[in-house]
Parts: sequence; structure tokens; C-alpha cells
Amino acid sequence: MNIAIIFAGGIGQRMGSNIPKQFLKVYGKPIIIHTLEKFQYNSNIDLIYVACKEDLIPLFNELIHKYQITKIPNNGVVPGGKTGQDSIYNALCAAKRENSGDSIVLIHDGVRPIITDDVINKNIESVIQNGSAITCTACYETPVISYNSKDIDELPKRRFVYTAQAPQSFYLDKILEAHEIVRKNNPDYIDIVDSCTLMKNCGFNVSIVEGNRGNIKVTTPEDYIDLLARLSAEDQKQIFELLENQKKCKF
Repeated sequence: MNIAIIFAGGIGQRMGSNIPKQFLKVYGKPIIIHTLEKFQYNSNIDLIYVACKEDLIPLFNELIHKYQITKIPNNGVVPGGKTGQDSIYNALCAAKRENSGDSIVLIHDGVRPIITDDVINKNIESVIQNGSAITCTACYETPVISYNSKDIDELPKRRFVYTAQAPQSFYLDKILEAHEIVRKNNPDYIDIVDSCTLMKNCGFNVSIVEGNRGNIKVTTPEDYIDLLARLSAEDQKQIFELLENQKKCKF
């Protein structure tokens, strides 16, 4: 089984919106639906589990029915926890109750909708070959490290620096094992910002899969504007391809 685990628990604080950011609409459709459809229509994904705020589950169920997200099983939308990692843990546990531990899970942000089939498929291939997959992009700016937010303390060499995105993918049993280790010693997941950090802190090897810079996470109003532009560009590309195919059919 290849299972998508979607974290959709954000409240939109940095977005400055009274609507949770995953429910903001882009071209008439909530961002979370744009994201879910990428996994719904990928032939290699078998199931989808989602973690979101408990009081939003009825709304979420309405949306998945309206947009026919059929890969989410009954009770596949689960309540989130105190932290993002808590929420992901809840979704992983729901997946484990109904699937084998050797299933591959792709952990993804609900507000990262410009994910491609190529990246999804490469994540699955990497887990089969290496046991893990962390979608990353090369760093094109000068990375700096500051311990007081004022002075630059270190300048790591750019060629060694990558930015981790999502999906971040593993075998279900292995990522749950890492969660159980951390929950015993660090139940609030302090400084555990994502699954990559979790696995490395527990001594697991993690492997890079090349992503793309367009796979943005919508966190701020600027990200929202960027998403609108990128989806518009995708639509225009599809229209152009249809017109080109139409021309070819005439000859």
C-alpha cells in the first residue's frame, strides 16, 4: 500500500485570515482540495488519511464528498493534536489500524498543492530503494546561521545546503517507531519541525529526492499570491497544449 498522510491542521495565523489557510479558495476550490486531488489522481496512491482540527472534521467530510475524494476511507479524517507532529502521529496511527506496517506513507502538507506526479512517484521509488525520501531543493541563496538573530555566526557552503519540502516518505512501521521514541523523551516534540528532523534525531538514515521550487507551502499572503500565479500559469500551459494538439489533429 502507498498511503498519503495529509496534515491540514493550520489555523492561518501567519496568513492573517480568520479562515484556516487550507480552506482559502483558489479559483473557486479550497487549497486543501487542490492538494488532495494530486494524490487522488495519482495511480500509485492507494489511500489518503487526513489530520485536521476536530471541530473542522464535519466541514472536511462535506468537502471530500463534494469533490469526490474517494481514496479517503471511512474515519480517514482524524482529529489533530496539540502540535503538527501530534497530528501526523494521529493520522499514522489511523493508517496502521487498517494497513500493514510495510506500507509506504508519504507525509505531506495540506497547503502545498503544487505537488507533481513525478515527485510523488520518486518518493515511493526512494523508499523502496533506500527506506526513506525527503523531497528537497538546492539552495540558491547564501545560507547564513545566526544564534542571536543579529550577527552572522556561520556561513555553510551553499553546495552542501538543501531546503527540505514535502512529501517526506517512509515505511509506516519505521516512522511510527521514531514517533514512539520521541514521545517518550520529548512528548511536546520540541525542536522537531518535520518528519525528517524526527527520523534523523532517532538515528535513521534519510535520503534526498529532488523536488522543485514551485512546490511552495502556502503560509503567508505572499505565498497565496504566488500560488494564484503558479496555478494560472499551469492552466495557461494546459490550454496551450490542447490548442497544439488540436492543430496536429487537423493535419
